[in-house]
Amino acid sequence: MNIRPFLSHQPILGDAVYVDPTAVVIGEVTLGDDASVWPMVVIRGDVNRIEIGAQSNIQDGSVLHVTHRSAAQPEGGPLIIGQGVTVGHGAILHACEIGDYCLVGMGSTVLDGARMAPHSMLGAGSVLPPGKVIESGELWVGNPARKVKDLSAEAQQSLEYSAQHYVKLKQQYLR
Repeated sequence: MNIRPFLSHQPILGDAVYVDPTAVVIGEVTLGDDASVWPMVVIRGDVNRIEIGAQSNIQDGSVLHVTHRSAAQPEGGPLIIGQGVTVGHGAILHACEIGDYCLVGMGSTVLDGARMAPHSMLGAGSVLPPGKVIESGELWVGNPARKVKDLSAEAQQSLEYSAQHYVKLKQQYLR
């Protein structure tokens, strides 16, 4: 079974969600309406919660996890992904926050406490260190990731296009 509970937490799936049969969704995970989870993805909400917004897509081979609650960190580290987010193939997201209509490039890693504000982009193969913040409309790349430029209005609109493309694609898979 690829969608399964952990302890008392059962994943919650919104309307018209696509989860590929080879993906695994475990525990305290919420997937918003029209979200899609592609082949070989692992979303493990076992020691904290994961929220994935409507129309977001988590592409092939990505790994999503969280940080447990402790005396030093009573809330632990949840993973919050906004609406219309594109998480590229093979990305790793750990206890971070991704705002609406962001793009996390293929093979990138976003670490604990890092945050991407809405309409921002992290380039392929980049590492966003713990606690770093990408502001709205910025492109960051590298390891460690650094700001390289502000995104044009057209580039920011392309982030919304990407999300809509994956909504249409998952509809075909659901048929």
